Amino acid sequence: MATFAVSGATLGVARPAGAGGGLLPRSGSERRGGVDLPSLLLRKKDSSRAVLSRAASPGKVLVPDGESDDLASPAQPEELQIPEDIEEQTAEVNMTGGTAEKLESSEPTQGIVETITDGVTKGVKELVVGEKPRVVPKPGDGQKIYEIDPTLKDFRSHLDYRYSEYRRIRAAIDQHEGGLEAFSRGYEKLGFTRSAEGITYREWAPGAHSAALVGDFNNWNPNADTMTRDDYGVWEIFLPNNADGSPAIPHGSRVKIRMDTPSGVKDSISAWIKFSVQAPGEIPFNGIYYDPPEEEKYVFQHPQPKRPESLRIYESHIGMSSPEPKINSYANFRDEVLPRIKRLGYNAVQIMAIQEHSYYASFGYHVTNFFAPSSRFGTPEDLKSLIDRAHELGLLVLMDIVHSHSSNNTLDGLNGFDGTDTHYFHGGPRGHHWMWDSRLFNYGSWEVLRFLLSNARWWLEEYKFDGFRFDGVTSMMYTHHGLQMTFTGNYGEYFGFATDVDAVVYLMLVNDLIHGLYPDAVSIGEDVSGMPTFCIPVPDGGVGFDYRLHMAVADKWIELLKQSDESWKMGDIVHTLTNRRWLEKCVTYAESHDQALVGDKTIAFWLMDKIPGRALVTTYILEICLVTALGSLVTSLHLHAP
Repeated sequence: MATFAVSGATLGVARPAGAGGGLLPRSGSERRGGVDLPSLLLRKKDSSRAVLSRAASPGKVLVPDGESDDLASPAQPEELQIPEDIEEQTAEVNMTGGTAEKLESSEPTQGIVETITDGVTKGVKELVVGEKPRVVPKPGDGQKIYEIDPTLKDFRSHLDYRYSEYRRIRAAIDQHEGGLEAFSRGYEKLGFTRSAEGITYREWAPGAHSAALVGDFNNWNPNADTMTRDDYGVWEIFLPNNADGSPAIPHGSRVKIRMDTPSGVKDSISAWIKFSVQAPGEIPFNGIYYDPPEEEKYVFQHPQPKRPESLRIYESHIGMSSPEPKINSYANFRDEVLPRIKRLGYNAVQIMAIQEHSYYASFGYHVTNFFAPSSRFGTPEDLKSLIDRAHELGLLVLMDIVHSHSSNNTLDGLNGFDGTDTHYFHGGPRGHHWMWDSRLFNYGSWEVLRFLLSNARWWLEEYKFDGFRFDGVTSMMYTHHGLQMTFTGNYGEYFGFATDVDAVVYLMLVNDLIHGLYPDAVSIGEDVSGMPTFCIPVPDGGVGFDYRLHMAVADKWIELLKQSDESWKMGDIVHTLTNRRWLEKCVTYAESHDQALVGDKTIAFWLMDKIPGRALVTTYILEICLVTALGSLVTSLHLHAP
């Protein structure tokens, strides 16, 4: 992997006249799905589709290197009005930027849920940072975007509708789930949870006809521990402690849920599994019940660093970070690579491929187990130790998180989990990304919102990541996914029937969550379309990201290196470096995995292979271009390898 550097936080750009900023996107093709206009957040009774079925393998897989509340989901819809007195956010925000009737927020809208059990909303913990309670701010009025960019008034019907949908969902979550803070702790109810009395396992699988928990602990006997289903499709079982007080499922043993589904009998790894391992000689992964004894749990020793004014980010992949031909480990990266990153002058490290992915060659972008860190590199405790060491060095740790799509793997992942095509995803062509060969989330599903918001919360809370780089955001925000589409900067390309309002609202919700509960956390969105309002705070009507990933710059360097030096145009280089919306913060790559790995080669190899002597001249000219355009050198051409 290659280094990439500085965000646009320190780059001053004159504001063009007119449309609040003149960012003209380079193209519509982006690497990583999308959906269509608005949903009612109703969970469908999933139709059946074919899915592979299999039985679990016997035996036992230990952790690598040896090393009861009722949950209810939304019922049938009822009418729901958004309260007229929703308070506008009063907290101070760091502002970043960019003719139809306005939809009134108090207008009656289609409801979402009928009831929710007390178990979900009772006993909500108040989290504290220092002396201040951690709460998600109330929605604002969403109108400041028109002051920042008056051109947006021409698209007011779409933008006001988008914000009314956001307010409606926030109100429903507040009313029926105890607020976004409680809603985002789904991992405390679903999956495996342990109390003093025993282990509870819950799984949302409305398409299944029957379910049983199987694993090493019961010799994979499907008749030993059958589960019961509630009215909302949540299956549950409670396993009391053994007579000697030990847990019914030993730490490190394999577990799966066996279901009779419309597609046949199949074993699945829990959607909420915290660790998953592929045993030597086996093809499928196995879910691991991960609950180490207290003396083996990693305890963080160092506080998380404060977010710097300007980020200098080092992009990395744990497995590829060794100079030797092997898959590297969390421990080696911690001891060998992190100190080097610090010495090179970076203040943040972004790590790819953390979420478990069965297909290693996907570089981590075909996720199968969203709550599990990849076992190829070590254990969850090893990852925590790595992050703690980075914090000791003063480095922020950013996670490359994938919520834009999911692996289509039916053995290890979410695809066809309960034997249906529409469980976590849209059914039919809308639920399949034709280029990436992956599944696309239904962001209008209540349980999908619970799953993804809880997933973002999990990595921040459990592992103390300092923020995210959200992958494939362009693909999420449009039904065409940005493919075979060239964005020219015309605002009509962003606000219309091709925009997936459900997905945009999800991004608003997750940014609400991140910035409300973790004020110092960094939120970066990979968007190549140039969506207006992308980096404007949610209470003001924006999508809420801190930074947009400026993909065009890295592509420009590769484009230039494929030409003779005489063909370079200074004006074109300056335009690429400064092409962003008014006051919008951007993260600008020198190079990234998109250039170095996806059908190309690193800048170093472009400089040093084939033409002798070109490296020195090219490097010198690149530095001159950067200094001229930005006023200071903002990138480093150091290689990623330790």
